[in-house]
Amino acid sequence: MPNHLINEKSPYLLQHADNPVHWYPWGDEALEKARKAEKPIFLSVGYSTCHWCHVMAHESFVDQEVAELLNRWFIAIKVDREERPDIDQIYMIACQALTGRGGWPLSVFMTPEGRPFFAGTYFPKRNRTGMPGFVELLHYLARLWQEEREKVVQTGDELTRLLQDPVRRVGREVANDRRLMAKAYANLRETYDQRHGGFGFAPKFPTPHNLTFLLRWFHRSGDRQALKMVEKSLEGMRFGGLFDQFGFGFHRYSVDEKWLVPHFEKMLYDQAMLVAAYTETYQVTGNELYARVVDEIAAYLERMMTAPDGGFYAAEDADSEGEEGLFYVWKPREIKEILGEKTGDLVCRYFNITEEGTFEGETSIPHLRVSLGAFAAAEKLPAGEVKASLEAARATLYQARDQRVHPFKDDKIITSWNGLMIAALAKSARVFDRPDFIHLARRAADFVLTSLKRPDGGLWRRFRQGEAEYPAYLDDYAFLIWGFIELFTTTFETSWLEEALKLTGKMNDLFWDDDAEQFFFTGTDGEQLIVRPTEQVDGAIPAGNSVAAFILLYLGRLTGNPELEAQGEKAVKTSLTVAGAQPEVFTHLLGALDFLLGPTRELVIAGAEDDPATQKLLAVARRLFLPDTVVLFAPTGAKREALATLIPFVASLEDGGGQAKAYVCEQFACRAAITDAEELRQMLEKSDL
Repeated sequence: MPNHLINEKSPYLLQHADNPVHWYPWGDEALEKARKAEKPIFLSVGYSTCHWCHVMAHESFVDQEVAELLNRWFIAIKVDREERPDIDQIYMIACQALTGRGGWPLSVFMTPEGRPFFAGTYFPKRNRTGMPGFVELLHYLARLWQEEREKVVQTGDELTRLLQDPVRRVGREVANDRRLMAKAYANLRETYDQRHGGFGFAPKFPTPHNLTFLLRWFHRSGDRQALKMVEKSLEGMRFGGLFDQFGFGFHRYSVDEKWLVPHFEKMLYDQAMLVAAYTETYQVTGNELYARVVDEIAAYLERMMTAPDGGFYAAEDADSEGEEGLFYVWKPREIKEILGEKTGDLVCRYFNITEEGTFEGETSIPHLRVSLGAFAAAEKLPAGEVKASLEAARATLYQARDQRVHPFKDDKIITSWNGLMIAALAKSARVFDRPDFIHLARRAADFVLTSLKRPDGGLWRRFRQGEAEYPAYLDDYAFLIWGFIELFTTTFETSWLEEALKLTGKMNDLFWDDDAEQFFFTGTDGEQLIVRPTEQVDGAIPAGNSVAAFILLYLGRLTGNPELEAQGEKAVKTSLTVAGAQPEVFTHLLGALDFLLGPTRELVIAGAEDDPATQKLLAVARRLFLPDTVVLFAPTGAKREALATLIPFVASLEDGGGQAKAYVCEQFACRAAITDAEELRQMLEKSDL
């Protein structure tokens, strides 16, 4: 018989609905049952594309012996961390405090009141190579609860008090200036892998906001080593096994330092942040490789990750047919059977598919060691001919691979991750002049407004199978506002700016703490847990506080609202109070600091929308990397009047007698209007930073 998860929408929870464990979803029913039965709670947190979550489920949660122990002594609760990041965040901090490490699956034992007293991650069923077995652990903790309950409760109380220690107690003595950015750059440079790109050793994560920070540091300092670090990393990721060479899109991370062997799951947020990083690096360098990568990610996104109504799915699993990576790896004989001996041999050499293999079972992960031009030269063949042959072969192999059993797709639609993707696509749409990108971004934005916006103007966290659920968190609001700002900056349709401002007001009402001068992660409309968490560190994705701080600064400058700017400054400075020791783990926040420190510029382009001269001026602004500049287009006629309701100073701009003009303002002074696109480009490329 299925357990209490059977009526849930989360794919992760549904994967466990037929377990013999009497799982409950998080909620009043489970918590009340634990209190009445005076049983401790076993909380298991994971997500549908988590490899080790699958392993622990296969070893323990489908096992009758384990189920009997859990059902007898504990109340078992299963949580999808992507639906309930608030629960995950609180108990992950507890796990790190108790063990010094974290990860998923997250395994937490706690009192009926939700106070954690023991935590870990993956446990094998039985004791193994120094790892405690789950069966032995259940026996031990059950005995501890029965015989030493007072001590267990005391441990839970003490840890909960530690979790409740607010950030406002952290000292405010920190260098809120360029020195903190310089320290972050120096620390990243120390861990930079000069041979392969990226930072640190295996496992190696993309962490795109590190790269976008380095672009801003290069823009500010002129230090070309920062740009070199970005380019080496982006090229290493694209050429390595981290990138799906046949089907496109990036895997989650590399288990080695070479970007060769990935953890094969694909996450929407990685695609979004990498689109932004490759787009901005193209703006800085003009390297067409980066434009091609953005195009490839967008193709993968449209083909595999877009719902019929326009929202973007969450993730694809690493496993298929019970094996990690099986869907993505090849042997030479498979390639040659599909393409023929001659073309197959060429493809195997280019993508390094060998008899020895680079993965389990003598299979190979397609990857590149040289550029196409260098490969063609080594083969003594025309580059154009090799390119056409390889592209045709890649398409054929993709179609053949499509017949394999696909990895599981987590098809829930998460507001925050969609916000990131909307922002990235809108940015790349204006840089590369791609109407198809803006079409994808618009459809996703329309979906969120239709299906994930509440009647009271707030947001829901996730949507699946016709149901939206869970009051949204700070990152849902902040990331979606970011997406709407980028949509406005690309299309200059006032509706997107209007939505951004409305949601900013809602975000402030629900999450802002005047005393702490920061945002909580959970809103006043959400469930009150043992702790009301805050999120500071920019991890796999930027922290909600980091993005919220930037959008307040940007919207304040864009609309001429000093109150929003002042709030953004407070948010930046508060978050930086915990950044002094390791500023390199706050790199998105440092992007907000970069904007705050300035000097910033405001660029207003005024003219008729269909005037070629206007479009030339806009094209200059779109092509250049201008992290220090707020760009605004003030059209003529009724559209300007509509814009002036949101940005009052627009009404005072001169129409210029029908001539397109650009107004550049810097350090509270505006220069004479510019009508020539080349003159505008030269002015904007000059930096006084």
